[in-house]
Amino acid sequence: MYDTDKRKLLSGLSHGAIFLSTAVVSIGIPIAILFVSDDPVVKENAKESINFHFNVWLYGGILGALFFLFGWLVLPLLLLGPLAGLGYILHWGLTIWALIKVFSNPDIPFRYPYIFRVF
Repeated sequence: MYDTDKRKLLSGLSHGAIFLSTAVVSIGIPIAILFVSDDPVVKENAKESINFHFNVWLYGGILGALFFLFGWLVLPLLLLGPLAGLGYILHWGLTIWALIKVFSNPDIPFRYPYIFRVF
């Protein structure tokens, strides 16, 4: 049997690390938790958080490239601005949803919908 409070804390840290920054530094927390923890649920949450980081970077990179390529045009800029806002709402909303789920039911790992999974 695993400690529920420790499971909540480590799973919450894994998913909540993305709030620290969208830079490479924030992925270090779930990677460290993945290697340090022996709890299978915490490990699954850490892997899922790492996958979510990669997805945020991938979509952010695509959007950044589109801004770079088409930012000088007004019409694409009018489309890309709201798309970037939607991306931030999804990014933060999914992370908050993950935190609510891991705190309300710590025995089940959270799975983000519609993301690419590397791990």
